[in-house]
Amino acid sequence: MRSARFLVVLFFLTSSTVFAATKVIKFGKLVDGTGRVITNAVVIVEDDRVQSVASGNASIPGGAEVIDLSQYTGVPGLIDAHTHIMWYWDGVTAPRSEPPRHPAVTVFLAQENAQKALEAGVTTIRNLNAPDGTDLAMRDLINMGKMIGPRMFVSGLGIRITRSTAPPAPIGIMADGVDGVIHAVRQVIASGADWVKMYGSTGGFDDVTGFQTFTFEEVKAAVDATHALGKKIAIHCYGPACARDAVRAGVDSLEHATDMDDQTIAEMVKKKIYYVPTIDHNQYYLENADSVYHFPPGAKERLLNYIQRNFETAKKAFQAGARMVVGSDAVYNGWGLNMRELDWFVKMGMTPAQALKAATTEPAAMLGMENSLGAVAPGFYADIVAVQGDPLADITAVSRRENVRWVMKAGRVVVDKTKSTGKTN
Repeated sequence: MRSARFLVVLFFLTSSTVFAATKVIKFGKLVDGTGRVITNAVVIVEDDRVQSVASGNASIPGGAEVIDLSQYTGVPGLIDAHTHIMWYWDGVTAPRSEPPRHPAVTVFLAQENAQKALEAGVTTIRNLNAPDGTDLAMRDLINMGKMIGPRMFVSGLGIRITRSTAPPAPIGIMADGVDGVIHAVRQVIASGADWVKMYGSTGGFDDVTGFQTFTFEEVKAAVDATHALGKKIAIHCYGPACARDAVRAGVDSLEHATDMDDQTIAEMVKKKIYYVPTIDHNQYYLENADSVYHFPPGAKERLLNYIQRNFETAKKAFQAGARMVVGSDAVYNGWGLNMRELDWFVKMGMTPAQALKAATTEPAAMLGMENSLGAVAPGFYADIVAVQGDPLADITAVSRRENVRWVMKAGRVVVDKTKSTGKTN
């Protein structure tokens, strides 16, 4: 009998965790992600999904929990399409000089980055390159409900050419030649990755070079092998030569890509390749070059030059009709700044509404989740953010973490700063 009672209690606890009560959320205004702006919005959430969205005096189900956020504007959960969540900083040691850690410790510490992302309104991330299967483990723990964090789409280890492994040693699978690249792609996908990440050029941190690494034949082999297994591939390209060959090869998303010529941009637009310029990550490197990163002399000048070229390339791509997506490239102290990229998007000529789409509907489509993410609409995941201000008038209502007041992910409130205590859950 004791074991039977235990099973009943266990079933009750499990059931109460999975099947949350119906919630009714009221917003003064809702920018729903489908193009509608709804005043006095009432959103009904059942379990992890949006059941209905209405305006005014909508019928409230009996027994539902009512959450009054009528002094705020609601927006869909934000999507950061380029992150490195495992790169945790203890706030003391120079980030790239921290000691090696056991994979379990790495995953545990990454929860701080996950919380900062949620506090910035980011409910979904695409993580591109992580060691030892840690991003796969974290993704699965979050999906199991055993860890709180944004929904994760992950690449596991990135694919690199064989080159110097002088400290700090690069993370990734080393591959050379067409056969080697194909084998590496299959390894990555077999590990359980959602995406493949390929480093098509040099560049990163204080290194703003963009020398092409893989040949066109190798890039094409990687793209074809990835697509043959039903997955998508992102290619890191700091410079124009890599970007040209990645676009020619039919990559799914192009990361960073500075100094692209008009022909490459035109082909990228024609092929509907997603472009993730990641402008702001070099900005926070610049801001912390001395105090945090201890970059060598001359690094700040090189970063400043690269930021300007990166911005001008992205502006040109936007004007040509590119599918622009927000990616923070967040590492170390960049977590919590995830949506500052939106400021650059508006600066290049986007309206706030267009910029918001680049952090919601566009990345949702890139992830193949356009019917589940990026909007507050019936049948979609209940990923909803309440912000102070009107993001359609001033994008900083979304891009600044301090303006994010409340966050729901899959029907669960994960951040609540609407109370005087500034409590987070």
